[in-house]
This record gives sequence, C-alpha cells and structure tokens, in this order.
Amino acid sequence: MSVLLVLAVIVFTSYILTLFRKPKNFPPGPQWIPWIGNTYKLRNEARKLGSQHKVFNKWSEDYNSKIIGFKLGKDNVVVVHGYDLVHKVHLDEVFEGRPDNFFLRLRTMGTRKGITCTDGPLWVEQRNFAVRHLRQAGYGKVQMDNHIRNERNDLIEFITNLNEAPTWPGSFLAPSIISVLWYLTASKKLERTDKRLSRLLELLQQRSKAFDMCGGMLTQMPWLRFIAPEKTGYNMICNLNKELHEFFMDHITEHNENFSNDKIERDVIYAYINEMKIREGTVNNTFNDHQLTMTILDFFIAGSQTTSTTLDLSIMMLTLHPELQSELRDEIDKKVGEGIEPCYNNKNFFPKTEAFLMEVQRFFSIAPITGPRRALWDTKLDGYDIPKDTTILIGLRSVLMDKKYWKDPEAFRYTRFLNESKVVQHEYFMPFGQGKRRCLGDSLARSCLFTFFVGILQNFTIQIPENENPPSTDLLPGITLSPKPYKVIFKERLLK
Repeated sequence: MSVLLVLAVIVFTSYILTLFRKPKNFPPGPQWIPWIGNTYKLRNEARKLGSQHKVFNKWSEDYNSKIIGFKLGKDNVVVVHGYDLVHKVHLDEVFEGRPDNFFLRLRTMGTRKGITCTDGPLWVEQRNFAVRHLRQAGYGKVQMDNHIRNERNDLIEFITNLNEAPTWPGSFLAPSIISVLWYLTASKKLERTDKRLSRLLELLQQRSKAFDMCGGMLTQMPWLRFIAPEKTGYNMICNLNKELHEFFMDHITEHNENFSNDKIERDVIYAYINEMKIREGTVNNTFNDHQLTMTILDFFIAGSQTTSTTLDLSIMMLTLHPELQSELRDEIDKKVGEGIEPCYNNKNFFPKTEAFLMEVQRFFSIAPITGPRRALWDTKLDGYDIPKDTTILIGLRSVLMDKKYWKDPEAFRYTRFLNESKVVQHEYFMPFGQGKRRCLGDSLARSCLFTFFVGILQNFTIQIPENENPPSTDLLPGITLSPKPYKVIFKERLLK
C-alpha cells in the first residue's frame, strides 16, 4: 500500500508540474498557475493600468518581445504586436479560425452560429452569402446612401431641437446608426420615439459591458456560472439573449408571412429566407432561422457601437480643437457652394474632412486588441511554436501608434493623411482589419461616419459650455474603448 501511495503522489506531482510547464518554444510571458493560468494577474494589472491592452503592452516591454504567450484558464493565448506580426496573422490561413470557448458560444446564444464567431465551411458559406446580398440590398449603392442622408437630416433636426442645451453626443448618436442597420436588415425605419429601438440599444449596450477583451471571467472559468450566476453576469446575458432572439424572430416571422420573389433584394432577411427556400431539403444545409438571428446579431454588434463611438470622438476632438472646426467647415462650405453634395460618394472633394476622420480612428484606436483568432494547426510565428487551438489576439493599436510608421503618433495631426490636398491611403492604417476576416461593415461604417459628421459640422458650431471641464481623451475600457461622458453645446449656424 505504501508503494502504491508513493507512486500515486509521484504521478500527481508530475501532473501538477506539467500544468505549470509551458509548451516547448512557446512565446515569452508571465509564469502561470494550474487551472487558472494568468487570469487573476491580467485582471489585477488591468485594474491598475486601466485596460487590458496596456497590460499586454507592458508585458511586451517586460519580455522584450513583439509576441507574448500566457494562459487564461486552460487556454494558451498569444498576443502579437507590430505591423509584421499583425499583418501575418491577418492574412495567414492558419490563423483564420475562431476559438470555440464558452464566451463565444454564450455570445451567440449557446451556439456556434452566425458569421463573426464561426470558422471553416460554415463561415465561408455564410460570409459569402452576406457579402453578396448586402450588396443586393443596397450596401454601398445609391439607395443606401439616400437612406443615410435621410437619417442625417433626422439627426440634424434632433440636435436643432436641443435648443443649445448642454448634451453629451454619445447619448443620441447610436439610434441613427442602428436605424441605418435596421433598414438594411429589415427595410424598415426605426423612429427615435420607437420603444423597440430604445430597448434594442439598451440590450446591446448591456451585452458589451458584460465582457472584456478576453471574454471575461466566464471564458476562463465557465464553472463560475453555477456558483455565482448573477455576479458573473451569466443570468443577465442569458436574459438579454432571450430578448434579442425574440425581437429578431418577430421580424423574421413577419417577413416569412409577407415573402414574395419581388422582395428578395429589398433587405437581408428577405434574401436569407429566399436562400432557405432554395436549399430546403439539401444535405448539410446551414441556412435556418437560428443562423439568421445570429447573422443579424453579428451585424448589430459589429456596426452599432463602434461607429457611434467614433462619431462621438470626432465631435469631441472638434470641441478640443476649435481651429480645426474652422478649417474643415471652410472646406465643406466651399464645396457645397460649388454644388457638391457632401456624401460619402463625394468624399474625394473633402480631403481634409476625410483625413480628420481617419486620424480620429488612428489616434484613439477604439479596438486596441482585435480577434480572437485560433491556430487551425501547429505552426510557427516569429520563430516560436504555436500549438494548434492557441488563441491569437491582435494588438492593432501597436500598429496605429508605432513611431516607426507615424513619427509622432501621440500627436493628433490629421495632415499626416494628406499629400498635396489628396488623401494618402496609408499602408499601416487598418482600423477595420485586413484579409478575409476584415470587417464586413467597413463601407457602411465609413459612409455613416462621414455623412453624419459633415452634416453636424455644416449645421452647427460646437462649444464647451461655461463652467464645464474640457472632455478627456482618456477612454473607458471594455471590449471597445469609449469616451467618458462630456457635454457640449450645438449652436445652430445660419446657412446661406
């Protein structure tokens, strides 16, 4: 018995030691502990530094490496910094996968569906459909630009009715973006007074606050949902998922009842229903109602908050730099006086304005860490071994703020994107990513951002109210960074 006990102790000790041991030739990083990995270390340091991406930057400096490796729960995780590694991960087929973890399944209501969080044949098929039918539904075409301009006019009317009351722009910008997305999805306009719009925004905002860049505690320790379902946010996410599913299904059901072949190109839901009818009864059919709801959810999560946040930050920078308001407004007034419509299709006539919006995206980098990707097979990266199924996080901000490419990245200088009054398409400017997983909504986001921004600047002078502190350029952490609430006054201009 004593021999068996000794053997058992030796085996158990060996097992524990393997949990401490890093994979052979794994990228440098902090030592982890069994079962938990570096979860608590990351959270504690993020609390001190203010954001997880700052922790990753610190570790990169501490270990003098553009690639760092650590463990969150049971998962191997790698973060890459610098253009060369970021570019490689963006484009290399081995990194096209998505992790199959509790967080991503919880995000998609317990499934592995949709487009954003899938990979393999399902992802390829659904992504190709989305790209094809987004275009048919008006994505990037005149009819969508017309709808964006209509939403711009509604936004200007709303701001005018504020009667110069001090207001935080972030409190009213999101409905305009959501309305554009919903028109594309369901060919219906959502009015600001519509309670469904308010509830949809509330649900999306609550979901975004429940997670961090690495998925939150439930990703690393999903068993916590059984011990603390309220504190971990598990119950809240489940309830939000249920409401969102019911909201989308109500409209899908209505579209099914009113379906006809002449409506196929009207919106995404009709196009998807048509595809379901075509593929009904075929082998390995992935087109169904549940997949459609997850695809719609992907559109809204990807497009709503990032675009409205960028617009919010653009307004904030105009407030902090009144001289830029004059420069950009002079450009807009001159071109409008020449009969040029200030819309995204005509952006080349407004190079200063376009360059300004590009600099806002570069300077703030509201998605400092993107991904997550999954290594589809054992591979190498920067000379290190990356085991299959390792999670890869992309340090996008490290590229957008690299002195090697931008010289003075900490300075807000929109002229860096201009050359002889023309916009420079900078190789290292990639706020929407690169490759096959580049954001599907980049064209729509840029169109909304440009059209809404020009409309606001053309019609209002933006000022800081008396006795109000200037806005802070230090952003709040989260899956995406966001500005701290601030207040401005929109003074209506008398247009000629």
